[in-house]
Amino acid sequence: MSQLRLKTLLGDYPCTEALKQGRIPSDSVALEFAAVHPPSAGFKRVVRGLEFDIAELSMTTFLMARAAGKPYRLLPAVVLARLQHDRLVRNAERPAFGPGDLHGKTIGLRMYSVTTAMWLRGVLAEDHGVDPSRIRWVTFEEGHVAESADPAWVERAPAGKDLTAMLLAGEIDAAVTGDAKVADPRIVPVIPDVAAAAQAWRARKGAIQVNHMVVAKDTVSEAAAAEVSRMLEASIRAAGSPEMNPYGVEANRRNLEVAIEYVHAQGLIPRRYTVEELFR
Repeated sequence: MSQLRLKTLLGDYPCTEALKQGRIPSDSVALEFAAVHPPSAGFKRVVRGLEFDIAELSMTTFLMARAAGKPYRLLPAVVLARLQHDRLVRNAERPAFGPGDLHGKTIGLRMYSVTTAMWLRGVLAEDHGVDPSRIRWVTFEEGHVAESADPAWVERAPAGKDLTAMLLAGEIDAAVTGDAKVADPRIVPVIPDVAAAAQAWRARKGAIQVNHMVVAKDTVSEAAAAEVSRMLEASIRAAGSPEMNPYGVEANRRNLEVAIEYVHAQGLIPRRYTVEELFR
């Protein structure tokens, strides 16, 4: 039987290692992995060019793409998740402030709709009474979804500027770091006792903060999507990482409900989707 070849965007993680190394065989599907590193560099190609059949995609970008009518549906596999509390940082050489002191300050970040920032804004709003519209947000890129504009309180950094350098120079008060933490002792979290705060949030919300899941283009048949899902589940199980890489609709229901709640509350999607809608 000939295999269906699917153009695929998928990053290198412990939970995808078995799949990407060919240790999860399939008689019906062959995944052709694009050489895109990091995978987030290809997200615009997913939601603008509709280039991939199967793709890793950030949670916020997927929800915004769904609102814009992009032809992708969710597969129930988390490939990247973390608690984000330590990703909002400040310069310890400047006067100290906490998360409740952010109104009127300037925060730099890659893009306003980046998923790490979405989770942090939700945490700041719920736990510290922070209104995002009372902060000046300085970004370095436009969002992935072309149809969505940034809010009025977002501006673009001058060309040639660097996020970390701006923080150390005092040009911004705080920054949202991405996948890699900045290894500089001068840069410290804004939220005190981040580990305890993160665990308290998780216990209260009953969720983890999902960064990236996997999507399938609407042209991929249900049978092919089910086979890809099977392969993803097998790869996750091979990695032995079910806690931060949960697989399945029910395993991710609460994670998705909280993500939808936050993205909608921040005005990035026009309504709250049901979990079931995301998979069809």
